[in-house]
Amino acid sequence: MINFWASWCSPCRQELPLLNKVYAQYRAAGFVLLAVNVDDNRKDADAMLKRLDLRFPILFDSNKSVAKLYGVDTMPATLLIDRDGRVRYVHRGYYSGYEQKYEQQVRELLKE
Repeated sequence: MINFWASWCSPCRQELPLLNKVYAQYRAAGFVLLAVNVDDNRKDADAMLKRLDLRFPILFDSNKSVAKLYGVDTMPATLLIDRDGRVRYVHRGYYSGYEQKYEQQVRELLKE
């Protein structure tokens, strides 16, 4: 899973702690989660990260080259990628309950 986020994005602030739970639950089964921050100023991201106890890797894409590569045009954007590197699911934005969809899709991909 790749999750693109920004400190100015309020749905991102809701979603990241929930992704932490998904990561904790499926990590031992081989699930990988990378969170890619797209803030122009890394200090903004670092300030937000200080308040969260995230256990997955955080990457920084201030020039937005990775976001462009994946066609990210909404924050947050979450992509589920299979073991062969194919993007299988794309979620634009975040609404309460998406984490259940994520878990279902993660379980499905882990079974393959």
